[in-house]
Amino acid sequence: MADPQKPSNGVPASGSSSSVSKKKHQKELYPMSPFKYDTFLHTFSILVDLFFREVHPRGAWRVPRSGPILFVAAPHANQFVDGLVLQRTLKREAKRRVGLLIAEKSVHGFIGWGSRQTGSVPVGRAQDKAKPSKGLIYMPDPINDPTLIRGIGTDFEKEAEVGGMVFLPSVKGQSGSSVDIAKIIGPEELRTKRPFKGKVAMFQLTGRDDIDSQGNLGDKNRKGTQDGYEGTKYKLAPHIDQTDVYKAVFSRLNSGGCIGIFPEGGSHDRTELLPLKAGVAIMALGALAEDPDCGLQIVPVGMNYFHAHKFRSRAVVEFGAPFRIPNDLVEKYKNNQRRDAIAQTLDMVHQALSAVTVSSPDYDTLMCIQAARRLYNTGKKLPLPTVVELNRKLAIGFSKYKDDPRIVGLMSNLRDYNKQLLYLNIKDHQLGYAKMTPVRMIFTLLYRVTKLLVLSIGVVPGLVLFAPVFVATKYISHQKAKEALAGSSVKIQGRDVMATWKLLVAMAFAPALYNLYSIVLTFKVYQDNLWGYWPSSIPFFLVYMIAWIIFPAITFAAFRIGEVGMDILKSLRPLIRCISPTSSYSVQRLRERRVELSKQVVTVINDLGPDMYDDFDKSRVVPDPFREDGFLGLREEPGIPTIRSDSESVISSPPDSPGLIRRNTTRSGQAVPRNESFSNIGAIGMFATRPPSRSRSRSSSAGGGFGSGGFPVSGFTTLDSQEGFQQANNKIRAAMQERSQLRRRNSGFSLGDESDA
Repeated sequence: MADPQKPSNGVPASGSSSSVSKKKHQKELYPMSPFKYDTFLHTFSILVDLFFREVHPRGAWRVPRSGPILFVAAPHANQFVDGLVLQRTLKREAKRRVGLLIAEKSVHGFIGWGSRQTGSVPVGRAQDKAKPSKGLIYMPDPINDPTLIRGIGTDFEKEAEVGGMVFLPSVKGQSGSSVDIAKIIGPEELRTKRPFKGKVAMFQLTGRDDIDSQGNLGDKNRKGTQDGYEGTKYKLAPHIDQTDVYKAVFSRLNSGGCIGIFPEGGSHDRTELLPLKAGVAIMALGALAEDPDCGLQIVPVGMNYFHAHKFRSRAVVEFGAPFRIPNDLVEKYKNNQRRDAIAQTLDMVHQALSAVTVSSPDYDTLMCIQAARRLYNTGKKLPLPTVVELNRKLAIGFSKYKDDPRIVGLMSNLRDYNKQLLYLNIKDHQLGYAKMTPVRMIFTLLYRVTKLLVLSIGVVPGLVLFAPVFVATKYISHQKAKEALAGSSVKIQGRDVMATWKLLVAMAFAPALYNLYSIVLTFKVYQDNLWGYWPSSIPFFLVYMIAWIIFPAITFAAFRIGEVGMDILKSLRPLIRCISPTSSYSVQRLRERRVELSKQVVTVINDLGPDMYDDFDKSRVVPDPFREDGFLGLREEPGIPTIRSDSESVISSPPDSPGLIRRNTTRSGQAVPRNESFSNIGAIGMFATRPPSRSRSRSSSAGGGFGSGGFPVSGFTTLDSQEGFQQANNKIRAAMQERSQLRRRNSGFSLGDESDA
């Protein structure tokens, strides 16, 4: 087979249909072995179960069970852990194996070995190979010739190359700008493919003080840089040839396989999505250009974490609706209109990702959104997927109406409320203790202290044994975070690398530590039978193996018991605050303030919600807390409910924001969250989010429904009349009460809703 033509951007040109058929039989550059993949994933999924308290998949039933799929996942907030979580979830929930694109600089050591077992494709990135160059650069004529870059003491002819990139320094956490090099004029002059844009970049290259927030110069008659300004430091990166990468991706997709990519280009710890890289669009369009009939679909994946870098945190992996690239974009891509085709494809991917992720402009806004969600929920325990969905809807609303006086006032009050919580050092859900009587507070405090002391018997031994690992993981992960922050232009605190390094250090250090403990125990048994306590009937050669069982078992038990103990420990501070005469008044006032603020949140949402969602009252994620019509949160309407056809489907997301289309077929579908839509509620497991034939567990995408929890619920009556709908409503209420009673009997004393997801 003849080598494919290679254009200047490193993307293989599409060939004829005959060449495509030959490519399908070509040996893959980075093959995936199903046996190695499954073995690796089965072994190291244990790390995910240990590190995370809960990983909840949502919408996995949307993933096609066959055919090529390009999974686009964001935000990339947990470095290598993201890939492991995604691969594990897809294998468990959808039975699909996915090869990930991984940075070439990471393909070494354990990460490199693991990537080879799972068929990952290494990708070279310009930012990874960028190096500081000598001299300074500036823009001599930013108005008439903005693509011309001039240097002082530079040597572009030796250090730069056409197709490479110029990187400007990052400033105060803001990513430094970068552009491609189009032409090298001389040792001190080069021309870029496009001008640098943005206020920071223009200031770095001109030093002028007449630059507005958009990066435009105010004085058009003034040429050149600020008087006396010499220029800025910079980095140069070589041209990266990605031909082999695209070949590997096209081969995998055109053979019916799956590719996973984090289109932001690198991990970060920001609260919003980074600009998507063009590579994801080129891969999709290129694969379809080679084989238009391959049936490629793109599935957005939201990696939603709650404190991603912390041990025993939670995560929700949400799969959006798959979509296909329109044929007209593929034709544009094939007919030398690539820029337009790639731009439109990136817009589609970004909209799809926005429907499964939660984005906010900054951390402060995110904290206000989460506070509004807790206040709107009024303390009720919500499943993690519902928490993510509610956060997303609130983020969209706060972004759309950010200049509305009602939102401005609400945000101000939420910030003040968060500051008061921080001052008292308690959580929002812990204000509920202020409703207790003093006697009950004291009794609860004594009970929990006693319970904590009892649990400590099972925690302390494992804590002591594993303490060196805890210390090492914390120290090394913080050091690596500092290194990553120093070498990145997009990170804020470098927390995205902490979870990865905690796991890597624990994997290396824990076995060595257990081995040391086992050797010491074996030596002590050999020396004096462990001070005479070791039974002489146990053969000496079994001591080492028994030690390897005992020490990990003690540590694992300490983890599980300590998880409960930590929840109890966190609940002691607010109880003490409520009992203490010096702070009880402040807590009580803050609780009253919470009630007032909760009413304000509900009022604002009810006022602005109908403007965003045409079916606002019918597709609430959470019922109106202050409505009197009960569980369903619907206004009772006389007459027979209207049955909507597919052509009358209601859009449950604002027209001008990305979202999923929800199809309501009967009135029953309006009484459940927007991701739970079906026409025959009596024929399947109650509140199921996917077909009932799938297995259901704590980590399943269905979550826990009443029908799946051991509660036999008979089929509902026909929901085509007001009486039938009321009967269905009564059965739902009865099932909820029955499950709540059984849960209380099984769990005994409960801490209540003390999670702060």
